Amino acid sequence: MTRVVLLGASPGPDISPTGLRLAALPGNPTVAERLRGQLSSMDPRFATVQTGDVAAALRAVADVAESATESLFLIPENSVVHDELIYQITKSKRGALALVAKEPRTGVTEDNGQEETGPEEPVTEDEGPGDRIPIDEAEPEIGLNRVEGLPVRVRIGKSRVVSVGTANHAVTRPNGVVLGPLHISARNAPVLAQTCRELADMAHRFGADDDLMQLIVFGLVRNGVSVGIRGRRDLFYRRVTTQEEINEAGAEMAGMDEDRSRLNNAVKGADGFFTTYFVSTYSRYIARWAARRGLTPNQVTLISIALGVAAAACFATGDRPWMVAGGVLIYFAFVFDCVDGQVARYARKFGVLGAWLDATFDRFKEYVVFAGLAIGWVVSGHGDEIWILALAAIGLQSVRHLLDFSFGAARRRKPPSPPPLDPSTPPTTASCGRRSAPVRWSGARVSEACSRCGRRRASTALSTGRVR
Repeated sequence: MTRVVLLGASPGPDISPTGLRLAALPGNPTVAERLRGQLSSMDPRFATVQTGDVAAALRAVADVAESATESLFLIPENSVVHDELIYQITKSKRGALALVAKEPRTGVTEDNGQEETGPEEPVTEDEGPGDRIPIDEAEPEIGLNRVEGLPVRVRIGKSRVVSVGTANHAVTRPNGVVLGPLHISARNAPVLAQTCRELADMAHRFGADDDLMQLIVFGLVRNGVSVGIRGRRDLFYRRVTTQEEINEAGAEMAGMDEDRSRLNNAVKGADGFFTTYFVSTYSRYIARWAARRGLTPNQVTLISIALGVAAAACFATGDRPWMVAGGVLIYFAFVFDCVDGQVARYARKFGVLGAWLDATFDRFKEYVVFAGLAIGWVVSGHGDEIWILALAAIGLQSVRHLLDFSFGAARRRKPPSPPPLDPSTPPTTASCGRRSAPVRWSGARVSEACSRCGRRRASTALSTGRVR
């Protein structure tokens, strides 16, 4: 279960038009009706926070976070969004995840907020394409540009929010905005509560155009929380403020294929080599066909088991044509073994029994097939040939598991994240990947320099106005 927090109008001049209707969508719902209907399955008792008074809104969010025992999902009430995008954000395993958009410029995509780079000009997480001045020499600034009505005061890296500014807190080379939806894991809920109370106490330092969602991310980042990022990709999200924007949003969203994104998301992102290239390229379409006809994941698992038993029966005949047929059947048994999980993710039907069936009967199918091969050896009298086939089957299965494990592990491997800096700890050493150098504390500011490359990084506490 996820605790949902609906935020009212932005603290800026815009008013949330939650009563206006999305005429382009079926049922002609209002913005509020549609969003509440989407969120009711996640949390039928979601909290609503009025945002006219920034300090009061932050304290209200802190109260919800302090009492929460589950993850939290914060979203502005004037949001028009695809169901699948909400699902993907709330199912994230990151401690914090924000939906972001980058300021349009050459070589930048919104997909995951990542910057595309070329061989001539390498780009690091803190550097943008075409930058003439190194990031460590650039001066912090107050972002004046706007993206979709939000001030550009966020520095977005390849996988996380690097730094955030406000109307009175400068940030080096801002390049994007936090669009709105923010997912916080249960373990970070206490940090969110503490951060919101700190922000409320310094609300007088924020400007009239500072957005509440960006302020919350501003506090989380400066309190050491690694906030991951996600772009909209092929899904839709927009905050609407006028009837014209609502009409545009409804028409644009109706023209996008949400089902395709949902289908693609049903396939594991870091699966085995054989599965990725020889099964998942088409198995997703079988999964959609099965889900639309009401088949459950457990029923698909039973189909996989039946195909495995049929393959064993073919092997048991000892005849070459039937053994070829058995090889085809065991392949499709594996295909449906993948399809059951894809049906579960596509239809969002998960259960403990299904996980047990899937894990247990994978081994059952293998043992039945080996038994079928042994019986075929007895029946056919071609002992040498049957044993060669049996050993080949065992070897192929072992190689497939080895390739799948190593391929999946390589795709999932990520560089370790450094622990957040804590001013209460004594000076220690830090490294930029070349040589270690001491970290020196100067008030609320931390400076980190590499003795070889001379690069310098800094982070600030909430009360500091400038950040690199």
